[in-house]
Amino acid sequence: MPSIHHFTPIAADGTPHPLAQYRGQVMLVVNTASKCGFTPQYQGLEALWRRHREAGLVVLGFPCNQFGAQEPGDAAEIARFCSLTYDVTFPLMAKVAVNGKDADPLYVHLKREKPGFLGLPGIKWNFTKFLVGRDGRVVRRFPPSAKPAALEGAVADAL
Repeated sequence: MPSIHHFTPIAADGTPHPLAQYRGQVMLVVNTASKCGFTPQYQGLEALWRRHREAGLVVLGFPCNQFGAQEPGDAAEIARFCSLTYDVTFPLMAKVAVNGKDADPLYVHLKREKPGFLGLPGIKWNFTKFLVGRDGRVVRRFPPSAKPAALEGAVADAL
């Protein structure tokens, strides 16, 4: 099975964003949305990123509109919202599907490595988080309700 480093998602600006560039770093991969009850987690994700990026953490946001149509904007609108509202500076990718036949291959891989509750592979809602170790393997999966501050210990352990 390939590691996460074999995937090249598309960044919000439309350019390829090879995850191989993060080889040896810890990644927190999150499906995000701008109009969700969990949207304020952007602030906590940015805080984690700022606190641990020098130690090798990268947070990657993957906007998704599959849950309640809570990410209706285009890439430029999403990036502007994140920057102006939450001062987000971590990398944002282009909008993706995380479930179904059109699911992004990265998310197919993440769900295979760490299925959800009761072994179910699907993503239940926005702000599901995957913590990926320096070796490119998924260490843990966190539900949408897990606030970024609650991930502090797991992030520190992975670093």
